Amino acid sequence: MKLLTPLLATLALIATAHAKLNVVATLPDYAALATVIGGDKIEITAMGKPTEDPHFVDARPSFVVKLRSADVLIEDGAELEIGWLPPLLQNARNAKIETGAPGRVVASQGIRLMDVPANVTRAAGDVHASGNPHFMVDPIIAKTVAQHIAQAFSAVDAPNAAAYQANYQKFESAIDAKLQEWGKALLPFKGANIVAYHDSWVYFAHRFGFIIDTFLEPKPGIPPSPSHLAEVIAKMKASKSKAILVEPFHNRKIAEKVAASTGAKAVDFAQYPGALPNTESYIALIDALVSRLAAVLAN
Repeated sequence: MKLLTPLLATLALIATAHAKLNVVATLPDYAALATVIGGDKIEITAMGKPTEDPHFVDARPSFVVKLRSADVLIEDGAELEIGWLPPLLQNARNAKIETGAPGRVVASQGIRLMDVPANVTRAAGDVHASGNPHFMVDPIIAKTVAQHIAQAFSAVDAPNAAAYQANYQKFESAIDAKLQEWGKALLPFKGANIVAYHDSWVYFAHRFGFIIDTFLEPKPGIPPSPSHLAEVIAKMKASKSKAILVEPFHNRKIAEKVAASTGAKAVDFAQYPGALPNTESYIALIDALVSRLAAVLAN
């Protein structure tokens, strides 16, 4: 028994050294970045599906189990998950991922959010007090979030900190190289008027020089009415808009009807890796968005 005790202790240390970080991401874009930074040193779970509206993720009981054993939680933090995440965290009761803990990554921290409302009322629709939370479609902001993730992984798993930082540097370099390519592809269309179903693309428009100020929703989260769509059609004709950005959880038939009335095209767009064919990584997603939009605007 005396010989077994040191042996068991050694085995426990080995198991601990090789244990992977349990990481939970609220949404697939954060899971994609975590995979890039963590590699084979993490186990990753994304709660939201790529084709699911992030405001209304189905909060399944299995998520409580995942959160209870999580070493790291990555969330948007700009009220995007406010309708479903808090009850899950309350039931999980995991000190490792409480607010302020090293294992809690708030992606919006340090990011200047756009469209911060002067007043928040229900009459304004589904607006967020801290600003527009759909910032991850800006690749430069994605670099900042990836850095947050690398820092958190390094704090929680110090022995592998060098690997996490190296992975971040590779991601940063890849984004910087791609920005040249993406910017060149979209430069001919700078200043173009684009219509979106929901106000998800303000950061994308800001980064690549588009104007997106017309939406099929009269207010965020409010279904389109016939009178509002008539106004949208008139605006599109006046501005010669060629594209309507439609996400997987939106009513595509409405977008197609508006497109048919204006000569524009409904373009399948998505915020999350995996929602469009061959877009499992973050960079592959932005590649797809840039190529799809450029193809429509070129005609």
